[in-house]
Formats: sequence, C-alpha cells, structure tokens
Amino acid sequence: MTLTVVAECLAAPGREDRLRTALEAMIEPSLDEPGCLAYRPYTDPDDGARMVIVEEWTDPQALAEHFTTAHFRHVKEVLDLILAEPMTIRRLVAAPSA
Repeated sequence: MTLTVVAECLAAPGREDRLRTALEAMIEPSLDEPGCLAYRPYTDPDDGARMVIVEEWTDPQALAEHFTTAHFRHVKEVLDLILAEPMTIRRLVAAPSA
C-alpha cells in the first residue's frame, strides 16, 4: 500500500521566495529516490507564504529513507531558518472501501 504525505509550510515574512526555491530544489532528487512515486509543491493562491508538498511513497520505509538523504537534511536546515512555524507532516493511506 502506498503512502501519501502532505507537508505544510508557512514562510516567515519576506522569506516566501526562499521557501519556494528550497522546495523546488527538492523535486528532482526526491523523484530520483527509488521509493518516490510523486513529489510536488503547491502554493496557496490566497497566501503566498503558505506552501504544501504532496508526496507519494511506495511504503513507510521509503519515506524513512528519504528523511536520511543529504538533500532532505539540507532542506530541513534551510526550513529551520525561514519558516514562521514548524512544518506539519501528515501521513495518509487510502481509505478502505466500504
């Protein structure tokens, strides 16, 4: 069963462009990971400081491995400096059929 991840970020005032570039820099290396099926950042059209990343992973282990990569560790350091609040990460699986 695949794992969908929704990560929400809020840039500190004046750091919106840095947030966007940091998240965009994660696309290619994340998609190159063996367990990554999708990785796409989105911007809130009503609040340019708010971004959401929607990811899909083959399984929880693939996501755990993602968190150990050099590109994730780097972006985490950047986000720690530019976010107004801690990033929220939600892990989701498909709802069971009725």
